[in-house]
Amino acid sequence: MKSLPTWVEIDLDQFARNLDCIRAHVAPADVLLTVKADAYGHGAVQVAQAVGDRVCMLGVATVDEARELREAGVTTRILVLSPVLDTEIPAVAAGRFAVTVSSRTFAEQLSTYGSKNAWTFDIHVEVDTGMGRTGIPMEHAREEIKRIAQLDFIHLEGVYTHFPVSDSDHEFTRRQAAALRSIVADLEADGVSVPLVHSANSAAIAGIPESIFTMVRPGLIAYGLHPTIEPPPIDVKPILSWKSRIARVRRVPAEHTISYGREFTTQRDSWIGVVPVGYGHGYPFRLSRGADMIVAGTRVPVVGRVTMDMTMIDLTDLKHVPHPGEPVVLAGEQGDTVISFHELARRSGSICYETLCGISKRVPRTYFRGGRVATYKSLLGILPNQITV
Repeated sequence: MKSLPTWVEIDLDQFARNLDCIRAHVAPADVLLTVKADAYGHGAVQVAQAVGDRVCMLGVATVDEARELREAGVTTRILVLSPVLDTEIPAVAAGRFAVTVSSRTFAEQLSTYGSKNAWTFDIHVEVDTGMGRTGIPMEHAREEIKRIAQLDFIHLEGVYTHFPVSDSDHEFTRRQAAALRSIVADLEADGVSVPLVHSANSAAIAGIPESIFTMVRPGLIAYGLHPTIEPPPIDVKPILSWKSRIARVRRVPAEHTISYGREFTTQRDSWIGVVPVGYGHGYPFRLSRGADMIVAGTRVPVVGRVTMDMTMIDLTDLKHVPHPGEPVVLAGEQGDTVISFHELARRSGSICYETLCGISKRVPRTYFRGGRVATYKSLLGILPNQITV
């Protein structure tokens, strides 16, 4: 058996409970689970394989993300949410992916390819109701979508919009939802069927019921976190914990400097632990000042600069000096002590989305089901029965 020096644990049972809570909250709407950016650092393939029949679609950002899922045997329908280049159209057709359309020009390119290759594309038209990023401007959306729906080899499966401030400005978000509702009503009055209408992201699912149409797009909330620090009104819990072990313990005298730059100096004789995690693992450099880790159920401070591969912590105030190999929690809970990803993000001047996505591929992912390791993902592809956590 091999003990891991630094790893994350992902609770697939809690993940299933989170999805069940979301489905109950939005019923009868369908659920598209967002698994872009490697499922926000959780591992897109493993997450997609665990959803069962709880979702009707998966959302990715790129064609390659979609291809990764298909090549891993995932059969759930996939929607590519970000713009696709015309050179990627053959891959979209080959993978049978649904694709976002945010201009009539791109829809025409799909139609032309379809006519030459006898292939009909399932498309979701994005309407820009206030994000200001991609999508057909809402003032032109009705007429543009009508024209797009008339193209050959095009099947208009959905229309959607994206919310920029659903976690902070509910009134603006409600106006976006109302604009989308009006556009879809006009389309259907003109005989243009829109089976799937979606706008609600995690924050909107939790707090803006008017934004829930025939499908929702949970991301962060499915993984047990909320875009704001306040707990959501849905009983979800984080499924990912980030852990490491003490690699070395050193006794150092007062007036001793620690790490690069010599920015930290001990004020007393101290026990300093070395944890084999650093910014090369995705532990942010900005946590060099003011961050904690958990050892023996107690918060201990990070001291000195976070380095690429190691971070130092001050163990002096613990009742007993830990031995090498003792677990350390970077994010998660140990006993009654908790460090959340919101805290890591706040202390590093970031957001929890970036903190999660930043956990590098050198950090193995262990997936638990029924309290046991169900599968394992690492750079080496080590099998579950070869590891212990």
